[in-house]
Amino acid sequence: MTSASGTSPGSPMPDAAPRPADGGAPSGPPDPRRWWALAVIGLAQLMVVLDATIVNIALPSAQRDLGMSDGNRQWVITAYSLAFGGLLLLGGRIADLIGRRRAFVIGLGGFAVASALGGAAGGPGMLFAARALQGVFAALLAPCALSLLATTFDTPRERAKAFGVFAAIASGGGAVGLIAGGLLTEYLNWRWCLYVNVAIAAIAILGAFAVLRGTGRTGAKLDVPGAVLGCGGLVALVYGLSEAEPRGWSDGMVIGLLAGGAVLLAVFAWWQTRASDPMLPPHIIRDRTRAGCLLTMALATIGLFALFLFMTYYFQLVLGYSPVRTGLAFLPMTLAIITGATQVSARFLDRLAPRRLIVPGLLLATLALVLLTRLTVDSSYATDVLPAMLVLGFGMGLVFMPVMSTATQGVARRDSGITSATVNTAQQVGGAIGTALLNTIASTAATAYVASHLAGPAAAADGASASAAAAQRLVEAQGVVHGFGVALWWAAGIMLLGAGVAAVMVTAPAAAPRREVRGAAVAAPTP
Repeated sequence: MTSASGTSPGSPMPDAAPRPADGGAPSGPPDPRRWWALAVIGLAQLMVVLDATIVNIALPSAQRDLGMSDGNRQWVITAYSLAFGGLLLLGGRIADLIGRRRAFVIGLGGFAVASALGGAAGGPGMLFAARALQGVFAALLAPCALSLLATTFDTPRERAKAFGVFAAIASGGGAVGLIAGGLLTEYLNWRWCLYVNVAIAAIAILGAFAVLRGTGRTGAKLDVPGAVLGCGGLVALVYGLSEAEPRGWSDGMVIGLLAGGAVLLAVFAWWQTRASDPMLPPHIIRDRTRAGCLLTMALATIGLFALFLFMTYYFQLVLGYSPVRTGLAFLPMTLAIITGATQVSARFLDRLAPRRLIVPGLLLATLALVLLTRLTVDSSYATDVLPAMLVLGFGMGLVFMPVMSTATQGVARRDSGITSATVNTAQQVGGAIGTALLNTIASTAATAYVASHLAGPAAAADGASASAAAAQRLVEAQGVVHGFGVALWWAAGIMLLGAGVAAVMVTAPAAAPRREVRGAAVAAPTP
């Protein structure tokens, strides 16, 4: 893929610029503003990723301020993830239809407005609605960011560097959100966790007009039945997974949502083979390597989200860290992700087949999760937590960059947006599954541990040296850590399964055999 042909370097191209009929890329020299474009795209992606975690830290303060009930507070998180995960495919296709730069700017502007409304919320309902609106525009913005990156950088070496930076932001931004949320909540006000997006979006919009090249419309029509089926299925699936955490997997509503989502997605898949302008062209996911990348992304995200969830609780409930200190505790892992993505993956992806980076990265992540299963209530951050988090971060840096780059490589320009949306959907659904499934496993194991130890001789032994209340608190803390350990064993198994999937399905060769013609990279055949 190459970037769209453009006007002079000093003037941004309008979205209505003529395009080749086949959706391919015209030849031409590399865009001289492409590295500035990476900064703008990365800033937008950071904003989307930040909002998945930054509000978590602010939630207790927002709950007190707005008078939210314990039962309703989860909608601050769920409303965002539901709209975001459910509308990603539609957002990707809209970006292809109206032009990715235009959709990118609309997404930024809408996200900023929604953030301002949330920051000014006078009650729970307004905050819930604003978070849902954020998710709607994030579903348009996220696919645009990835597809703009895929169409801006053409040569294998530059593409690897750009995707290395993007992958570091996408996988490490959650930890940055925890730090930012803690600082803003502690030293300003919880509302600034939303207001900060207005400033970020304003800078990104100005940058988009200055350095991003526009893309023309494809001429395709929106697949309305496909949009209803696909988005309905994803909304039901994501909602069902989010409700499985508080309600349990056997709850009738959860079963109904998951079954209904599966049926809608099955009908969606059938319809896509018959629609004249399918929302998700079947050839995109029929490609063995791309399908392997999507499945690998989902499996890897399950393990990563589990780590963020469990370690956040471990730091605050067991080690007694403040929100700010909790965010800082994740910082070394973020730096390790950046190192793996930019200093290893970006340097070797044009010389090594993607799976030679992805598989070792997943094996390192598996090892790190296994090491974390040994944590106790008395473990030390420096000796027991930090080494494992560094290993996991470095491994994830090896994984996400080649997965994103390979999954978006070799598609027609007209399908770039929907392909990027599919990658984001795999990540979002993987995160929802990881949160619901592994949290349920952890809670069940913790409850069983506490019940057995409070009723057994261990409780009496503890009672001989401390008060009954102190003994019970100790057993409960041990139960929480035990539950985390059991869930992390499951996460390690899922991560190992991801390594197996990547080894078998991601068969693309190294990017080096691609020959460059007049600034455009022509892909070598995939075995």
